[in-house]
Amino acid sequence: MKILIYEDEKWKALLPLTFIKCVFDIRCGYGHLIDRIMAVLPDGEKGLWVRDYIKELTAKKYNLPVNDSSFFGDDMLIVNGRWLPSLDEKIALTEETVVMSQGDIIYGLAKKETVGKLWNGDMAKFLSDVKDNVRTEEKETRCINYPWDLIVYNPDILREDFKRYGEKGVKGNVHSMAAIVGDKEAVYIAEGSYVHPFVVIDTTNGPVYIDRGAEIFPSARIEGPCYVGVDTQIMPGANIREGNSFGDVCRVGGEVEESIFYSYSNKYHDGFIGHSYIGEFVNLGALTTNSDLKNDYSNVSVYLNGMPKDTGCLKVGSFIGDHTKTSIGTLFNTGTIAVLMCNITAGGILPKYFPSFTWYVNNKFMKGYGLDMMINTAKTVMGRRKRQWLKEEEDAIRTVYEMTDEERKEAIRKSRKTSR
Repeated sequence: MKILIYEDEKWKALLPLTFIKCVFDIRCGYGHLIDRIMAVLPDGEKGLWVRDYIKELTAKKYNLPVNDSSFFGDDMLIVNGRWLPSLDEKIALTEETVVMSQGDIIYGLAKKETVGKLWNGDMAKFLSDVKDNVRTEEKETRCINYPWDLIVYNPDILREDFKRYGEKGVKGNVHSMAAIVGDKEAVYIAEGSYVHPFVVIDTTNGPVYIDRGAEIFPSARIEGPCYVGVDTQIMPGANIREGNSFGDVCRVGGEVEESIFYSYSNKYHDGFIGHSYIGEFVNLGALTTNSDLKNDYSNVSVYLNGMPKDTGCLKVGSFIGDHTKTSIGTLFNTGTIAVLMCNITAGGILPKYFPSFTWYVNNKFMKGYGLDMMINTAKTVMGRRKRQWLKEEEDAIRTVYEMTDEERKEAIRKSRKTSR
């Protein structure tokens, strides 16, 4: 049997997280969505299906067959890459069945004959035809539809992942003047990590997992549930409140609440980030702060694909795309989206949407110094963290630059008109 983890057309509703990442590459809890999916799959040859322009980049990251049509010559288990399964949701289908949740395929088994009859090279049509031609059953499960879903689910996923990893206790270096408050069985401090004096780790509301090589500097407070990734640093005096997930090689200071930092991102200084998702290689300047609650306590709306969308949530912060930078003193409005490679400086009341590759300076959008300079900056930043710049990533970025050209130009045109 072949097993295909795929992304569907709803990747567009997960922007800005998915312009150069496939849907199963986004983070929740201790790792990526694909990590949890892999943990519940049966045996079989595994492959991936993604948008064409990130095909080569995805293959480079995962070393699995990507968009390989030969998979469609056998019995096939299809699995939605937006699925966020719990640990007990093992897939054990033996008959042709499609498992649905709120209109989405979650996973399904199609026999070789069915696959051969329905496959014509168009993934969207294939999924639709499978749904129409194979017996379906409804299941209550988690599936990521919008960026804020990740923030909503993250605290519970952190608790589940602590159980899934099954590690407890102190293997790293913890100073005698650091304190653990709450259940000491709900802490794991990995070998090679270092917790400085006057650090408080509070497990009253959930477990805390500090991965290898992480460093927690003096006077920081970490409240569970929380995950601190490999070689990540929590800066002196940081107030890490509940429900946070920090990927590898991040630098985190100030106050952070119920947020996800992908990896290799910096919030080194004071400022508040709450109910937010911070992409990869993002740098938040000193005192960068976001609002995550409106003054009238109504639901937060965000702009997705040019249209406002009611999140249905009282608390929603910011969603910041890869390689975006902010200046000191940047103040983000409630429900802000900044897409890919933005450069944002403080000033006045900022807009809630920043198109990809735009600079925002003196309260107006501009094109900056062009894509080549942005790419050179990204290469420099990645080099500082000993990460290799991939040609496949540059190809994907250049494709997105062309895809977003008109949106960017329109924002700049409007900005010029209003500044006169």
